[in-house]
Amino acid sequence: MSPTGTTPHRSSTTSTVTLKINGERHTLPVDHRTTLLDALRERLDLTGTKKGCDQGQCGACTVLVDGRRTVSCLQFAVAAEGSEITTVEGVARDGRLHPVQEAFLELDGFQCGYCTPGQICSALAVLEEHAAGWPSAVTGDVRPEAGPAPLTPEEIRERMSGNLCRCGAYTSIVRAVARAAEQTGTTAAPAADTTEEARA
Repeated sequence: MSPTGTTPHRSSTTSTVTLKINGERHTLPVDHRTTLLDALRERLDLTGTKKGCDQGQCGACTVLVDGRRTVSCLQFAVAAEGSEITTVEGVARDGRLHPVQEAFLELDGFQCGYCTPGQICSALAVLEEHAAGWPSAVTGDVRPEAGPAPLTPEEIRERMSGNLCRCGAYTSIVRAVARAAEQTGTTAAPAADTTEEARA
């Protein structure tokens, strides 16, 4: 009781949210502190998105929110209401793998596979960002009229640098992103020879 004899008002710590994930709507009550990652994994059984560092540093939990890369361990589920969310489960279409997924399989862009869902979601965003003309920290000419820079191995490494692979499959990941860029019509430069890159 308060000094005035009235019961103090307590705001609710939960809300009912509707999340649009991979084209489907899911309505559920969530604690305001629930991250998007935990909502996906623990409440909706979408376990393709992985929990790694839980601090936004490893990229294992990367999903797409309105087409932009998001580390879902740092995003509150309530803040994602109204957005289009894509997890690795929604990347394939009509039973057919996306070119990024095919390239990761064909070029061994993974070993244990734990980070792969986040790598794939990040790679999808890389292709979109590059096609839109967004420069990276290593882009030489950032003038809009210069257009997208060639998607060289150096560009790919920089653009994918937020996703860690503890198995060290980086060389194959770079090659896979370059292959997917070629197949989707994004400007890409030939990936460096695997043997030479491994020596560097």
